[in-house]
Amino acid sequence: MSYVFTPAPVVSVPVTGSALGFPVHRIYCVGRNYEEHAKEMGFSGREAPFFFMKPADAVLVVKPGETGSMPYPSLTKSLHHEIELVVALGKGGKNIKAADAHKHIFGYAVGLDMTRRDLQNEMKKLGRPWSISKGFDYSAPIGMITPAADAPDIASAEILLQVNGQQRQRSQISKLIWNISEVIEHLSAAWELQSGDLIYTGTPEGVAAVVSGDSMSAGITGLQSITVAVV
Repeated sequence: MSYVFTPAPVVSVPVTGSALGFPVHRIYCVGRNYEEHAKEMGFSGREAPFFFMKPADAVLVVKPGETGSMPYPSLTKSLHHEIELVVALGKGGKNIKAADAHKHIFGYAVGLDMTRRDLQNEMKKLGRPWSISKGFDYSAPIGMITPAADAPDIASAEILLQVNGQQRQRSQISKLIWNISEVIEHLSAAWELQSGDLIYTGTPEGVAAVVSGDSMSAGITGLQSITVAVV
């Protein structure tokens, strides 16, 4: 088939120990999935999980030993960092049971859900969708994907983010309100998940603003860490 213009290249994320790339289909994100972060955002309790999305081309791939460059986005004066465990699906499906969710996971990565917080707060006050605060260009930095077999203890891993060498966020994956399997169960009840889907599973407490010139270093035990500079 011919096209009216050249299609964009496939967005992909490199895989550790492989020359293959992981083609990205969709990016799903879980909101307020750590209790302490929910509290700092003005909420508490184990509310039902909710989701938002980013476009696949919001991905900013950061390879080991490199520093990713994220342009400071337009329209905001409050760009916040949110470190997250990213789950990469190798198999899709609908109405996946939590007990079977592990069969659909290809691997894991370190990710950042960058947020234009002032725009998000404004949209919330107006009762409008806040995709403008989440789905902008370069808003989903991500490191290399580690296959699940090479990250067997991910549920007990530590998650940590520093800005200019100073700790901002630190917690454990075990503190997720809705664990990885439960997230997949809820997501697959609302969408038919596909191979290539990425799930950003939520961020712990400590989210704060970064400005041009700041350097963010994000890591999760057992996964490739990433460094991203705001330029």
